[in-house]
Amino acid sequence: MPAALHKRRKTKALISRADNPAPLPYKPDRPRGRPLDQVLQAGKLLRDKVPRGEHSHWRRGEDTDLLKILRSSDQGRIQGLVPIRYGRMLASPFAFYRGSAAVMAADLADTPSTGLRVQACGDCHLLNFGGFATPERNLLFDINDFDETLPAPWEWDVKRLAVSFVLAARAANLSEQKGREAAIGCARSYRERIRKFAHMHPLDVWYARVAEQDILHLLPPQVRKRIKKRVLKEKKMNGSAGEFPKLADMVGGRVGIRDAPPLIFHPEISHTPDFGPMAERILAHYRQTLYEDRRALLDDYHFVDAAMKVVGVGSVGRRCWIVLMMSSSNDPMFLQFKEAVGSVLEPFAGKSAYPHHGQRVVAGQRLMQPASDMFLGWVTGENGVQFYVRQLRDGKIKPMVETFDAQTMCLYAEACGWVLARAHAKGGDEASIAGYLGSNDQFEKAIGSFAVSYADQVEHDHGVLKAAVRRGEVTALLE
Repeated sequence: MPAALHKRRKTKALISRADNPAPLPYKPDRPRGRPLDQVLQAGKLLRDKVPRGEHSHWRRGEDTDLLKILRSSDQGRIQGLVPIRYGRMLASPFAFYRGSAAVMAADLADTPSTGLRVQACGDCHLLNFGGFATPERNLLFDINDFDETLPAPWEWDVKRLAVSFVLAARAANLSEQKGREAAIGCARSYRERIRKFAHMHPLDVWYARVAEQDILHLLPPQVRKRIKKRVLKEKKMNGSAGEFPKLADMVGGRVGIRDAPPLIFHPEISHTPDFGPMAERILAHYRQTLYEDRRALLDDYHFVDAAMKVVGVGSVGRRCWIVLMMSSSNDPMFLQFKEAVGSVLEPFAGKSAYPHHGQRVVAGQRLMQPASDMFLGWVTGENGVQFYVRQLRDGKIKPMVETFDAQTMCLYAEACGWVLARAHAKGGDEASIAGYLGSNDQFEKAIGSFAVSYADQVEHDHGVLKAAVRRGEVTALLE
């Protein structure tokens, strides 16, 4: 084992240790000790404050400056990469939607809310759901992006998710009615599942999960067969083994990450003599945020190389390092160090309880997911940039939404609503939400109307961005 790894055991962490329990991101105002029927009734009374039909309302304030919000979200990014971000957002209204979470956060702040808060995803759209492998090597379907997670009104996640189905349906050339039906089905699934969770034992809620068989059971036979092949392929290898031939090669006579500019590159600092020792120090501090058994596992690997990688749409321009680690028997493992900044929800839902945004992401993810990446942690770089850390890939299966027909889109919407309800039930007052939603379809119909109206707004905003690019006010790089 390299000497640097032995030193890690003696390094004093600059941030709180994982084995010192940290507070929850917030304390849900759970009605402890009250009978369930009373809590459900209290939730029902919230309809007097916010009738369920009011969730259909949407109208943006006249003082909203779209370009100003987008430019504000560019602050702190690597400016040379920002044109790639706008180029990706230009691809379609749905791509714009993925890259403009800050815009919708400002809009949602003006929509009706019951005042019930959960640990929210914050960027809850249908491509932030998918399959991933648990530490026990089971494949689950769940939310898999938590960059914006924060305690916030539960309605915000439901609305953002529903709108994404209308936009995805339009992108797939499905009818407007099918898009509305998918949004309604998503909200209906959320309502029905949150009510079931409200009647469950708290431990059963905590252990609840949506496994691969649950999803396969929902799918039509032709789609089920295709998904089974993808699942079997992912199960045969760990994520790093699959990524290694794509990302690594012999570089200067040794194994390293292969440059593919502008999307994968080694910045100047990575070529300096101090880079290796600095990387070891950062890894040592990150190690302290892992559980004790995961630290022992990490110690079986040593640092080999690190490079920057451009990822996603909304994340483009944020610092994202991929770090290649190797075991003594030359088994690869890729870690992803992704920059963590303030959630887009913070101006409207309040500041995070955590001073470190990497810890905010990790705590929110652990609270919302039924199982999380075993290398999930956080660290501060020596230049003060905050990161959260996870494996680059580990059995991840992303939905191929562009191939969905109307039936598959609606079934996927049902699955996403189910998963979102489970996540909110772990970190919120599911009984009060269930009491408010009730047993009829008023809420989902309102969400269907909102989703169509807001999707129209997104298409308009996409047009505004395109016009700004044509005028030269915004620089975009089309890949």
